[in-house]
Amino acid sequence: MPASESLTTALPAQAADIPSVDRLLRAPALQELLARHGRTSVTAALRAQLAQLRQCAIAGQLEQRSLTDAAIAAALGAQLSLAARPALKPVFNLSGTVLHTNLGRALLPPEAARAIAQVVSAPVNLEFDLVSGRRGERDTLIERNLCELTGAAAAMVVNNNAAAVLLLLSVLARRREVVVSRGELIEIGGSFRLPDIMRRAGVRLIEVGTTNRTHPQDYAQALCARTALLMKVHTSNYAISGFTASVPLGELVRLGRAHGLPVVADLGSGSLIDLKRWHLPAEPTVREAIEAGADLVTFSGDKLLGGPQAGLLVGRADLIERLRRDPLRRALRVGKLTLAALEAVLALYRTPEHLAERLTTLRLLTRPVSQLQLQATRLRAALQRALGAGYAVAEMPLFSQIGSGALPTEQLPSYGLGVSAVKGKRASLARLEEALRALPRPIIGRIAERTLRLDLRCLEPSDEADFLATLDALHL
Repeated sequence: MPASESLTTALPAQAADIPSVDRLLRAPALQELLARHGRTSVTAALRAQLAQLRQCAIAGQLEQRSLTDAAIAAALGAQLSLAARPALKPVFNLSGTVLHTNLGRALLPPEAARAIAQVVSAPVNLEFDLVSGRRGERDTLIERNLCELTGAAAAMVVNNNAAAVLLLLSVLARRREVVVSRGELIEIGGSFRLPDIMRRAGVRLIEVGTTNRTHPQDYAQALCARTALLMKVHTSNYAISGFTASVPLGELVRLGRAHGLPVVADLGSGSLIDLKRWHLPAEPTVREAIEAGADLVTFSGDKLLGGPQAGLLVGRADLIERLRRDPLRRALRVGKLTLAALEAVLALYRTPEHLAERLTTLRLLTRPVSQLQLQATRLRAALQRALGAGYAVAEMPLFSQIGSGALPTEQLPSYGLGVSAVKGKRASLARLEEALRALPRPIIGRIAERTLRLDLRCLEPSDEADFLATLDALHL
């Protein structure tokens, strides 16, 4: 650009100098934006941009250079691209929590992703019986697999485990009493408490025992004509240690049978397998609860099961049928995408010898530390180059956790990278963490003991190339 032209574009501009919307929409510089984003979006964004320029002109802060067609097109393109960017985006979970509630919990295996893709764009037999040609029941799509894996007589699915608990309480115990140990009155994420669910279901909660000790006689003394059922809640997101006592599910079942009362068990994370087989901490399984005599068991689909968000109910066929017939069930039902993913995940459990390789959640939980150490060695130098001299990157042993309320006191030996700020370089871990979160694919770590810790347990080798490419966009 000639010096005289550069000087002219730097001159102050007035509101009257701002070009009209109609002229700009015909300008060659905006034609590509119109083709990409459409006339409606471009026009709306252009009007907003010109209004902002007008405010700058009134304040005496507008220059002629801001009013060229190219300048307006560039600013408009950036604005439209930002608006078109999806709010829900993939991230790198290096937080050390495998089932991170805020990051979407369980990652679906490829089989589930393919199942979703297959049903997402075509009609399917969601509620159509292909044998009879009549209306069908969507739960039958997954019932056989669930019953086979748990030993239950019947099964159904709703949109999450809190919904499952709400449904069974509303149908089986409305305007009556439910007996629960005081030590099992859990609060899950978002300050969502079991007593609140009971209140919304129209149930009167009868607390028995104390926070740390509950005995069979505590339940027995609370029974009366208004008692609808006994409830056992797995305290999956906390642990009480020391001088404690709780009533085993089997003993609670015997008490319920003696008084003709159903016993329901909320397992929360709901493992379908014995995790000790893979040297992981033990977690009660759904089959164990059914074999102990529970009339109904509720659990989540997107925690240890490793599937999509869902609330699963298994147990007695007559009770499941009552839940299916209730109008509330319709408000809580799931769609074809959830059912397709869930069916694909449950199918993996039929071959448990391959489960640790094929079920993503279990694969992440069982990654050996030696593999993570090699990964840290491969990635350390690249991360150091991306961060520059203001930060020091070191390999370090870490501890992961399962997350989402599963085995809260248990930790998994892990490995990763630790980033510390170099003294005298004016580097900031808080600023670095913010920059990592602002990347096209954000990197989520955690700061502890003046170190930004990047746990590699959830960064599989197949994701390393994308991770390194993301670092190229880091600007500090």
